Amino acid sequence: MNKERAPRTFAIISKEAGFTTKHTHFTIQQVVLSLDKDLIVRKMADLMEITSNTDGSLLVVTFQDIYAHSRGPTGAAMAANLCGKRRFNGLDFLERYRGKKIMLVGDSLSNNMWVSLTCLLHASVPNSSYTIDRKGLLSTFTMQEYGLSVLWLKNGFLIEVAYEKIGKVLKLDSITTGNQWLGMDILIFNSYHWWFHTGRSQTWDYFQVGDKIVKEMDRLEALRIALTTWATWIDRNIDPSKTKVFFQGVAAVHIDPKEWKDPNPSARTCIGQTKPIEGPKYPGPSHPGEAVVRSVISKMARPAYLLDITLLTQLRKDGHPSSYAGKGSALNDCSHWCLAGVPDTWNQLLYAPLLQN
Repeated sequence: MNKERAPRTFAIISKEAGFTTKHTHFTIQQVVLSLDKDLIVRKMADLMEITSNTDGSLLVVTFQDIYAHSRGPTGAAMAANLCGKRRFNGLDFLERYRGKKIMLVGDSLSNNMWVSLTCLLHASVPNSSYTIDRKGLLSTFTMQEYGLSVLWLKNGFLIEVAYEKIGKVLKLDSITTGNQWLGMDILIFNSYHWWFHTGRSQTWDYFQVGDKIVKEMDRLEALRIALTTWATWIDRNIDPSKTKVFFQGVAAVHIDPKEWKDPNPSARTCIGQTKPIEGPKYPGPSHPGEAVVRSVISKMARPAYLLDITLLTQLRKDGHPSSYAGKGSALNDCSHWCLAGVPDTWNQLLYAPLLQN
């Protein structure tokens, strides 16, 4: 009789140090460790927890802020010691995946993560040569000494996009470009933001499911159908013993300060924001895309690893390029992320489950 495996938890960090107690991850900023205080500093996204189903199939990465329960110098020392074993180690990453291929597939938020990962890897071996090759929608970063390639394939919908006489059609129940995802050692998918574009930002004309074509439909339902199509394709075509599949969770935007109850009455979007939102919870509404992503992944025969970055990004109203995106006052970017910054944490979250192997 097989014993049911207990849920697994792992400690990981961004710029903090962490320790594990009773399957809860408490972290403390190294620069503010205080041995004469009972409570360790409260800090945005200081709790980063990874758990899995008892059968070990679905791995979910979650983030929260904490009030640390550690007391005295022993707790602080243990925190710093244990955390060091989980810190992102670019050289270790390169050695583990020597000769391998890692592909990120998604929109510009996927590109955010790709740029972060390539920078983290190059920074670990700054004297090692690399190449960047761009062909069409595919960008490839290669560390030649290690034979490791990290690719980003621009594909914000994941499903088929067809150009027909009536216009550009999103075929929600069809995938025709999945062959581009084959042969990878790690796949990291992302899809959300493009589904909610309107006006000039909308890049399609119609939705199609089966033989039914409509001009408009509920966008969350369209996302759900598309992700279900993607999940089915992954289950049928990807061998989990050869390829690890991740899904980059839904990243938040910061457009309306009322949503996070900003105390500054003159606050506008993410402009001028210099501090994260105090945790442990986001004061605004839950993110609608988060439930859709979780629901679809939980129903997969072989669930993808979910990098649940939603709460982490909701709390980081200060992490966007804002008016410094490169076009002055003509562009206020409150959806993408500065580098170095929040996406570096996403890659540290990616690194943690890879350490299991």
